[in-house]
Amino acid sequence: MGLSIHGTKSLMYAKTQGVCFTRTAMIGRQELHLSRNALRTNLLEFGYTQAANEVNDLMGKAGGFAEPFLGALGAIEICSFDSSEYEGASNVHDFNSPIDESFKNRFTAVIDGGTLEHIFNFPVAIKNCMEMVEVGGHFIGITPTNNFLGHGFYQFSPELFFRVFSEPNGFRIIRMIIFENEPKAAWFEVADPDAIKERVSLVNAQQTNLLVLAEKVGSVQIFAAPPQQSDYVALWKPYDKKTDASTSPALALHNRRHIGGLFSRVAHKVYDFAPAPVKSLYRRVRYSRLNPLQSQPFSNPRFYRRMQIP
Repeated sequence: MGLSIHGTKSLMYAKTQGVCFTRTAMIGRQELHLSRNALRTNLLEFGYTQAANEVNDLMGKAGGFAEPFLGALGAIEICSFDSSEYEGASNVHDFNSPIDESFKNRFTAVIDGGTLEHIFNFPVAIKNCMEMVEVGGHFIGITPTNNFLGHGFYQFSPELFFRVFSEPNGFRIIRMIIFENEPKAAWFEVADPDAIKERVSLVNAQQTNLLVLAEKVGSVQIFAAPPQQSDYVALWKPYDKKTDASTSPALALHNRRHIGGLFSRVAHKVYDFAPAPVKSLYRRVRYSRLNPLQSQPFSNPRFYRRMQIP
């Protein structure tokens, strides 16, 4: 668990969006996984000139852990949580189980820098995080999405966090950002599938992370109703209201997908009977950087809007 070039940038960007780090909780004790020069560059880009001059202390004072860096962002109280004592977390707790009442509504910022994907009981773990945030505070998640097979139990979809950090659960998403795990990778803001009435998809060739920045706007019972995927909710809605479902835009979209799926099945049958050289050429194009879906994975402007950071 650690904060890379993009991880440290994510926290500094969160600060520009109004996040207060005064009382911070880390889910997993985060380390700084970047070079001193990279951290200094990041700090200077965000205007932390004094901290940039003290980068050796930020990297070394806590044995490479992130507490000094968080202190530079304004953290006074810093708690870390882990299921084991092996990295010296201040609190030992398995997030597969509910958090103690004493930690609820306590923190101005709760940071998941790459822990939740390793916790089997994700609904309990994310609920713990949400309950730990005070009203007006923020959750910051830096979490794996595409191409992290084998890294943890899960790779997460933007749709999941849009539905979890929603008004019925006392939260609102401030920003959802996606970036590839390359030092100079661009950042893109991700559209809410419910807002654009379409699934937000991605095919790319690089390991990719999401930055989830959410504000707690009210104290409510979290997951009183379980989150549902937005396009299915839209599809079900006419039937729930016992209205004429045949005119539903969601049903029309569903029908288009069904036709597309039928076409895909036919294409696969054609592929099955194609000569071996044709199959080989198809695979080279489909799974190479020549494929425009992989060489320009964020080109759909409905899904992704490029951002200037800082």
